[in-house]
Amino acid sequence: AHVVPPEFAGDPDGYVARVVEEMLPAVAEEDLAEFCDVFCEAGAFTLEQSRAVLEAGSELGLSPKIHADELSDLGGALLAAEVGATSADHLEYAAEPGLRAMAEAGTIAVLLPTTALFLGLPYARARRMVDLGVAVALATDFNPGTSPTYAMPTAVALACVAMRLRPGEAIAAATIN
Repeated sequence: AHVVPPEFAGDPDGYVARVVEEMLPAVAEEDLAEFCDVFCEAGAFTLEQSRAVLEAGSELGLSPKIHADELSDLGGALLAAEVGATSADHLEYAAEPGLRAMAEAGTIAVLLPTTALFLGLPYARARRMVDLGVAVALATDFNPGTSPTYAMPTAVALACVAMRLRPGEAIAAATIN
């Protein structure tokens, strides 16, 4: 669940109901995926809607993942920890309680520094995450709309320069993590 499609404009709860009642069961029945992902953000899905999608996916055996706190602190990092998400992507605006909860839950922070670069967003607080014990992974978020680069060396360099990771931490985040 990334965005509400046009045919559900004005009825995001109706779309969430379709995802929960029809789409996720079909995906699970046909064994098409291992994970269930939702974009928890103003303009996408609320905390409540995101929780409904992730919990429904979990009940069907799909591990939760979340895109969260990219444009504002909606509390997606905390939700990620609460539902036992494998990972939470973006996290540019994630608050301290959410980061602490992610560390405790073992949720991996997937940071996307090239997205922050291209959108002019603040960079996620990678140094703080590592210091709290959150495992950090790096990716480019390669897509034509918000991150038109697949250059991992750029992501690694930005993680060092803008996110204050040490070179070894950034390489581990781009590989083993």
